[in-house]
Amino acid sequence: MDPHYTEWLNLVIRWAHMITGVAWIGASFYFVWLENHLDRRSPREGLAGDLWAIHGGGIYHLEKYKLAPSKMPEKLHWFKWEAYTTWLSGMALLAVVYYLNAQLYLVSPGSGLSSIAAISIGIASLIIGWVIYTGLCESALGKRPALLGAILFLLIIAAAWGLSQVFSGRGAFIHVGAIIGTIMVGNVFFVIMPAQRKMVASLEAGELPDPSLPAKGLLRSRHNNYFTLPILFIMISNHFPSTFAHSYNWAVLAGISILGILVRHYFNTRHLSQKYAWTLPAAALGMISLAFVVAPQRTVSNPAAAVAPAISFSAIQPIIEQRCTVCHSATPSSPLFTAPPGGVMFDSSEQIKQLAARIHAQSVATQAMPLGNMTQMTTAERELIGQWVIEGANIN
Repeated sequence: MDPHYTEWLNLVIRWAHMITGVAWIGASFYFVWLENHLDRRSPREGLAGDLWAIHGGGIYHLEKYKLAPSKMPEKLHWFKWEAYTTWLSGMALLAVVYYLNAQLYLVSPGSGLSSIAAISIGIASLIIGWVIYTGLCESALGKRPALLGAILFLLIIAAAWGLSQVFSGRGAFIHVGAIIGTIMVGNVFFVIMPAQRKMVASLEAGELPDPSLPAKGLLRSRHNNYFTLPILFIMISNHFPSTFAHSYNWAVLAGISILGILVRHYFNTRHLSQKYAWTLPAAALGMISLAFVVAPQRTVSNPAAAVAPAISFSAIQPIIEQRCTVCHSATPSSPLFTAPPGGVMFDSSEQIKQLAARIHAQSVATQAMPLGNMTQMTTAERELIGQWVIEGANIN
């Protein structure tokens, strides 16, 4: 497909994915907030609680029934399409970006894995992830939510480690996100919505609903709520190679996910007390600590090099032209791009000098570029660029 139209297909699907994702996560956050802030002190008969709120110039009065009103309303709003369209657009985006360009974005450079094999592993991981997850939820662990949550977290990080062995860093991260997203939408489609339909049908028939169904739906809904911040990070992680391209990328993902879960827990419980307020400064300190832990080393590897003549720009420029400007040029020669990705260009010495730190981060520190190492940049070339940047990126 023409790269221009591929780019626009990517844009349209990504935009739709973002819009529907915001709607889904926003609804999740709102209903958790609503549940936690109900006034339960002396509710009217039949109610579990109520809430007064003001927004957009209007005052709202919301009521929650213990079970249901004496007569079901003609119009009952269901929240499901936000979840379904988010997952469908996400799968479409996964296919357009990672599966149509598997050797570029998905397969780890030098792994020898074919595109078909990589795509098969990716799809299988989504199916296996859901099967294992739902099996654990339906087991005795379903009655021990804290232990179940800890086991699920460890299994997801184990999946991140395993996928990072065969996929590129960004490919591994996005598939962990896809596993979580599949679990979340599976919870809505297979558990939460059927439970709600059966409850409504029982009420309309004048029967007492099965209490186990709402309990299962509540457990899955809580999981979805705690998954939100880790999956939001994964959605933006491909912009930050110091996370996905780090040699311990799975551990970086684990650390950031833990911090996100802690923050989410504080906002889920702050209506009861402020005993988890420590999670906010802890998360901030954790992010700062991670930034230092994953920081690339910029030391001269050979002590003799400190007094050796500086590496000249004439030694660096041919490497940049051969390995980088294939894509990062005003007129890319790569058939994959019609414009330089991210608007980054290395057509002149001044541009190269200005972006020297970024070149170091992408091609030396994390080795995230070139994409899929499609131009076969060597280790020696990366080290030469790294030394040139350390010495001041001189272009004279």
